[in-house]
Amino acid sequence: MALNPSERTVLNNIALASIREGVQSGRAAKVDLHDLPDCLQQPGAAFVTLNRQGQLRGCIGSLEAHRPLAQDVAENAFAAAFRDPRFAPLDASELADLDVHISVLGKPEPMQFASEQELISQLRPQVDGLILQEGGYRGTFLPAVWESLPEPQEFLRQLKRKAGLAADYWSDTLRVSRYGTQSWHV
Repeated sequence: MALNPSERTVLNNIALASIREGVQSGRAAKVDLHDLPDCLQQPGAAFVTLNRQGQLRGCIGSLEAHRPLAQDVAENAFAAAFRDPRFAPLDASELADLDVHISVLGKPEPMQFASEQELISQLRPQVDGLILQEGGYRGTFLPAVWESLPEPQEFLRQLKRKAGLAADYWSDTLRVSRYGTQSWHV
């Protein structure tokens, strides 16, 4: 689903309203789906990333579409601001210089590979977001992570670590899916 500028603006407003509502009431903003464009009422998956003064301040999202896209953005904006376990809840004083980034995920596509080297050779830097799964371990990197990890081998190594596996871990049962995103700053 390709979102037009007007639809992106609606999602921007929803994300910002949800963060402001969280500061005021401790809850995500309610989204009235009836007044929204149809595509924002359809199931969608999104990540909301918050940065402050160039540093990560929170990042929460959905890997699979399980609720209306507009609601997913509202809930994930709130969660990024107040429920990311890596950070203290956002304070009202931080709102002025908060940078909000929204990424709407495409449907994940399972990748086929027989070795780690074959997997690495298929990766598309700056394009692919990856989901790595092994048993109860799972991690994802959005395509934006390529900016700080531009080498495919290191990208994969760090993704394994994020998932809770050793950086040099390999198994024939490892599953990897790729997805694209539509991403923009609010």
